[in-house]
Amino acid sequence: MAARRRRIIPIDRIRRDVPVFHDRRITQRRSEEKQKTRGSLLVSRFDTSPAKALTCAKPIARIPRFVRSGRRMFDRLSSLVIALTLIAIAAIFAALAGGDPPTIAMMAVAGFAATFTVYSALPPALSATRAQRTSPAETRPLSLLRHPDFARWVDQEKDPLLGVADNVVAIANDAAIRLLGRHIVGADIRTAIRHPLATEWLSRIDGDAPLETIDLVDYPRPGQRWTMRIAALSNGERIVFLSDRSAIDAADRMRSDFVANASHELRTPLAAIIGYVETLQDMNGEDDGATRRRFLSIIEREARRMQQLVIDLLSISRVEADRFRRPTAEVDLAAIVRHTITQLQDSESARPKDIVAALGTEAMPMLGDEAQLGQLAHNIISNALKYGRPGTPVTVELLREGARVRLSVSDEGDGIAPDHIPRLTERFYRVDEARSRSVGGTGLGLAIVKHISERHQGQLHIDSEPGKGTSVSISFPLAASA
Repeated sequence: MAARRRRIIPIDRIRRDVPVFHDRRITQRRSEEKQKTRGSLLVSRFDTSPAKALTCAKPIARIPRFVRSGRRMFDRLSSLVIALTLIAIAAIFAALAGGDPPTIAMMAVAGFAATFTVYSALPPALSATRAQRTSPAETRPLSLLRHPDFARWVDQEKDPLLGVADNVVAIANDAAIRLLGRHIVGADIRTAIRHPLATEWLSRIDGDAPLETIDLVDYPRPGQRWTMRIAALSNGERIVFLSDRSAIDAADRMRSDFVANASHELRTPLAAIIGYVETLQDMNGEDDGATRRRFLSIIEREARRMQQLVIDLLSISRVEADRFRRPTAEVDLAAIVRHTITQLQDSESARPKDIVAALGTEAMPMLGDEAQLGQLAHNIISNALKYGRPGTPVTVELLREGARVRLSVSDEGDGIAPDHIPRLTERFYRVDEARSRSVGGTGLGLAIVKHISERHQGQLHIDSEPGKGTSVSISFPLAASA
């Protein structure tokens, strides 16, 4: 049996053919991918950077100029050759049909001339059309403000946000409409935000400007402050952010006032202590015992005043640190109030006979912090004892009102004017500075009461009438087991 001949393929042919086949498939696949992605948007995830604009994908590399020129020349020549060939064939058929040779020649010349004239006028337009079809057009950045993803992002922003195109407000979220009015969409941005500094910057910012932040003082009302950030996009559009800084400024002022008041409250008794100590040192034993005892009594009183101020500062700091943590332990408010009254009656500075308690015998269970509720009751009752007239009763009541319990403390003092009542819970606020110092108040008692009440979901109410006295009441929710 004859051996089967094996076909031997030269190795140089394999090396030449295989890459050609492989490259052809790769080229075809890449061409299809380019056709799919041509002109598509590169939409990345929107971030909070307002300067990030939405742009088109980079176009496919343009065909070299000499290649395009050669293609147009080839198109012209091939079309002209085809037209001349058709005219020549028509002339041959006319001659075979017995036509007059001079007439056939004239017809051929006229056809050549007509074909050349018509095609000379048409190729530029046809070539331009072919160039537009075969080469990518110049891409222009798409409008970020009109993209649906941008619109969704704008709606999710809580702060006012405006999209501006050619100084006209093209889009505004709900917060901006609430602040500036519904009429701002379609209006000039320089008139929509009515502030001199805003108008100046909005007129000056161009497409190449970086992110700018401007403070708008007394905007939109006196005493308020907003910040405006302007992000210029590459296609002439802008994004305007507005942020309310009024609450932050108020917190900063409150913090500064607190530090200043605390420093003042500590400096005053400290200065008195140092003064009396220096006086005693200068006497060199020449003073009598009564003067020395009086000076030492003043020093002790001022030192205890400083001690109480430090205690109150620490208390309000701890209460503020715990204000977001709701108490979970069940306590008896009636027992806490009874214990507080007993402590005040046993103290030397209290008026034990003036406290009239109407607490009843029923337990008042609630979820709370026993130490903080005891401090709350102590501050309210001690304030009534300090500012109530001696010999008049201080009434302490504990009443159940449905699912809540109300603690009420009333005195028969001089009372408080109505314009002072809203500020009584501010730190270091005093209606009568001289009287507060004489009775040893720190100005933090009701501020601590307010914070403890809020942590326990209480409702604080202060009612006072000049010349008749003051009533402070707090309503707390009872525990589920009550």
